[in-house]
Amino acid sequence: MVTDRQVRSLMEHRLKLKTLRAAADKAGMDEKTARKYVRLRKLPSELRQLHKWRTRPDAFEEVWPEIREFLEQNPGFEAKALFEHLQRRDPGRFEDGQLRTFQRRVKDWRAREGPPREVMFPQRHEPGRLCQSDFTHMGTLGVTLRICCRHSC
Repeated sequence: MVTDRQVRSLMEHRLKLKTLRAAADKAGMDEKTARKYVRLRKLPSELRQLHKWRTRPDAFEEVWPEIREFLEQNPGFEAKALFEHLQRRDPGRFEDGQLRTFQRRVKDWRAREGPPREVMFPQRHEPGRLCQSDFTHMGTLGVTLRICCRHSC
């Protein structure tokens, strides 16, 4: 696969060298590939199209409404445990190789429709910067301390 960097290198070497073949060799690509990028005048990243179509039918389409309802009632339930439940309930219907697909689908549901995530703010404790105290008031215990300044107590 040709990178943007290689195509930029090809264009620079093409100006300096006499033949396209020499420029392609310097850029580390085949002459036919170099010809393609010179003709198109585009980088590989500009030619890529996003893959938005399904390659196979959705195996979880029939059971998804049931799964969705279950997840709404039990949002903390793990996708793997739920997948194993589906496998036990319908033996032979879902293969082990479909686990990752199911996990992605549950993850997407949680991101779009699931419960909000708990917000946490990281705290850094730097020793000696602030006073350390547990804010305990000991007056009600009736404990008195005798302070001795000299050893002649």
